[in-house]
Amino acid sequence: MAVKLRLRRMGKKKQPIYKVVAADARSPRDGKFLEAVGIYNPLTNPHTIDLKEDRINYWLDNGAQPTDTVKSLFNQTGINLKRDIAKRKLPAEKAEALLKNWQDSKEASAQKKSVKKKKKADTQEAKTEQPA
Repeated sequence: MAVKLRLRRMGKKKQPIYKVVAADARSPRDGKFLEAVGIYNPLTNPHTIDLKEDRINYWLDNGAQPTDTVKSLFNQTGINLKRDIAKRKLPAEKAEALLKNWQDSKEASAQKKSVKKKKKADTQEAKTEQPA
């Protein structure tokens, strides 16, 4: 049986919330699944990702394949980085340094995005205030 880690759509019309599930590859998108391993809410700002890391590692160790979107969620939460560090068997100091570097770069990019949004909002506000 081929197992996939994928998204299962939940929620109301135009208000999706997704469960990250381990499911047989042949089952339909919203059909039967083996285990729910997390939740993804794209509508909150910033979007919410809540994953059970130990269960995800269990399924990945047993051959489950994540879809592209789920793989992207794993990258955003650092699960892929932690698995890569464990697989390479790096010393604890080097592993901690890599994780800290990843967190710092993530915070820096989030800060850049907020500055860009603020600049964009300020320029739009200035355009609307100018008399025609």
